[in-house]
Amino acid sequence: MTHRFAARRTTARRTALTAALALASVTLLACSAVVTERTGASGPGAAGSGPAGGESPYDLTTGSLDGRPHIDPIPEAVAALEASGFEPVESGTLTVALGGAGTPPTSFFAEDDSQTIIGSDPDFASLIAEGLGLEYAPENVAWADWPLGIESGKYDLALTNIGVTEERKDLFDFATYRDAVMGFIVAADSEVERIEEPADVSGLKVVVGSGTNQERFLLDWFAQNEAAGLPPGEAVYYDDTAAGLLALTSGRADASIIPYSLAKFQETTLGETRVVGSFNSAYPVTGQVGAATARGNGLVEPVAIVFRELIDSGVYAEVLARWGQEDEAVSESLINPPGLPRP
Repeated sequence: MTHRFAARRTTARRTALTAALALASVTLLACSAVVTERTGASGPGAAGSGPAGGESPYDLTTGSLDGRPHIDPIPEAVAALEASGFEPVESGTLTVALGGAGTPPTSFFAEDDSQTIIGSDPDFASLIAEGLGLEYAPENVAWADWPLGIESGKYDLALTNIGVTEERKDLFDFATYRDAVMGFIVAADSEVERIEEPADVSGLKVVVGSGTNQERFLLDWFAQNEAAGLPPGEAVYYDDTAAGLLALTSGRADASIIPYSLAKFQETTLGETRVVGSFNSAYPVTGQVGAATARGNGLVEPVAIVFRELIDSGVYAEVLARWGQEDEAVSESLINPPGLPRP
């Protein structure tokens, strides 16, 4: 099955991803995803250019589209969509918000085409559209913009590494497809060997995203240290992944919290950092990442049906293996499971 994607324009500001991930050497500019699928096949292990002239175990170019799995429409999902009353933003099309200037290997711009979004989230988004019998229309969306875009009906669905939370469930429905795992990383030459409990971050400067689930987790650990009479630690904030990585490798920070898949990606491709711990970002519950749509619009059940078929058929595992995310696999897609508790 082959699709042609229409050009779409967004105003999302791209970040300087290159220093962090060595994917390119230019500042990313605002644009939309303009993608044309390719036919043919190349193995999922095809390597693109890696950091510092080396090789990556992933294909970071538009060539990765050749290995993207495809499926035929799933009758049960198509029937559920027709019965749901859901009306796409554009008839016959599934408009999906993706984080193009996001984090490999989940969602990022191809290094040879700054308008093509590749990674596991685009793979899943394409498969969802195919399973529902719709054309796939990807949109590059800044993280801060997906909630309003979904609420206002600008996008049908958002796949941008969104963790399920109880607060988000007030406005959005979720069909889950990955565990919400975060990783602690340190510089390759750091003396820190493991971070598994609050005492392990005592006195450390830890890079973390502002307003994120992981920030709440880290601040709770700091509070536990303070209650135990230990130096609590310090949260450090940067605007983008590249700046945070530079702070870590230059010694201005001791550790950083980033998505686990990105942590392993950086460890494998850059060799400048090590993964020293991980945790579920929705602690104390076992949280998951979900495809988000507007609450009660009828789309979530058909999407969950597609995910379940992908899991049962093995295509789901194929996508995760393409991007080294096997550790985040789930056994079933759940609709609105328990998420990060309210503050």
